[in-house]
Amino acid sequence: MHIHILGICGTFMGSLALLARELGYQVTGQDQHVYPPMSETLQQAGIDVSSGYEPSKALFEADKVLLGNALSRGNPSVEAVLEHRLNYFSGPEWLEHQILKHRRVLAVSGTHGKTTTTSLLTWILDYAGYDPGFLIGGVCKAWPVSARVGKGECFVIEADEYDTAFFDKRSKFLHYRPNVLVLNNLEFDHADIFPNLEAIETQFHHLIRTLSTTSKLIIPESNEAIQRVLARGCWSKLKILFDEGYYVEGTQPKVQLMKHSQSLGTLSGVTTQGRHNLQNTLSALFAAQAVGVQLSVALEAISTFPGVRRRLDLIGEHQGIRLYDDFAHHPTAIKETLATLKQMTKGKLIAAIEPRSNSMRLGVHKEALGPATQEADSVHWLAPPELPWDTQSLLSEGNDKHHLYTTPEALIDGLIRSLNPEDTVVFMSNGGFSGVQHRSMAALKEVR
Repeated sequence: MHIHILGICGTFMGSLALLARELGYQVTGQDQHVYPPMSETLQQAGIDVSSGYEPSKALFEADKVLLGNALSRGNPSVEAVLEHRLNYFSGPEWLEHQILKHRRVLAVSGTHGKTTTTSLLTWILDYAGYDPGFLIGGVCKAWPVSARVGKGECFVIEADEYDTAFFDKRSKFLHYRPNVLVLNNLEFDHADIFPNLEAIETQFHHLIRTLSTTSKLIIPESNEAIQRVLARGCWSKLKILFDEGYYVEGTQPKVQLMKHSQSLGTLSGVTTQGRHNLQNTLSALFAAQAVGVQLSVALEAISTFPGVRRRLDLIGEHQGIRLYDDFAHHPTAIKETLATLKQMTKGKLIAAIEPRSNSMRLGVHKEALGPATQEADSVHWLAPPELPWDTQSLLSEGNDKHHLYTTPEALIDGLIRSLNPEDTVVFMSNGGFSGVQHRSMAALKEVR
């Protein structure tokens, strides 16, 4: 069986390519942007990838064509697929029928923390000997790939609400039909495809409608949007993080998991730093318990978890100055990360931020960005002229803590000049940030 994937270098479609190859399919693909690391990963897996979307020989030879959600009408290969009535599917549709329908599916959804929670849940199951399959929308330090089939019964998937394909505008997660669903939180995001929070809530309502009565839904203690979703109907077993007498006690990085005044064990490791990470950890813990993992085994696994790249990922340290890389796509994520780092910082806390997500680039969150950086002592913004909103408004948030730069080079220069020993810098973007993270470390070593 030959599968040809259009948009193969995206995180999700590239992961599907790896899964299909592992299952023994011949896999080829095309993409407009073919570059490392995904291009190298696909090459190492024996997958031929061509650049551009002109209809290729492989497209017409394939038994099935999978189309990524970034492709739309007018794309030459899309038009060829439709004109020649080729056998085409969306990525989530193929995943559902080829893998997920045969497995016990654990899905992690929500606006924030999906990659961390999915990675940690997979790590716990793997540590417990379950040999799970997985598809993660980021790079967990535990594995060299973002997806694998696995030999066990369980399959863990990061379930995002982005649309499925140009011909299927439902959220991708509606194809997954989970047995265990984590819903970490819910806020407005993805302004490029959703007009408001209510539209996102409707997609989550539809997701909950796909759960059976024996499925388990794990949610936080309080979230207004989630409560509105549940008010529209819930037919599954509900697990609230801090119900049934559960709570946490103590200080990080070692926190006691308590139930009715008795300690059940210690929560320790990289994912217990910060309130948001602690919630991710508890969500993964309870999801693992839902499929039979013993609490003691789960706690051991959490303490050894190696973490996720670009989630408070330490780039390096030079003369007492520490540089971190963090995947920030929303004001809430920025706020929570800075609050966590503030507790770990001796000197100044400095944030370097690229408004890179579609919602931030559109200016949807512009009013919340300044307040989200309250914990930082200074903030350096990459604000190129092409941003369609007035970034000067960030300067009105008070005093001289905010600095705007139109180029990465100017940001690096301004940032390096401001640093002193014991300072902590965190680079925040859900894109490449023009490599300023590592370029800043190199520049720091040159001038000091």
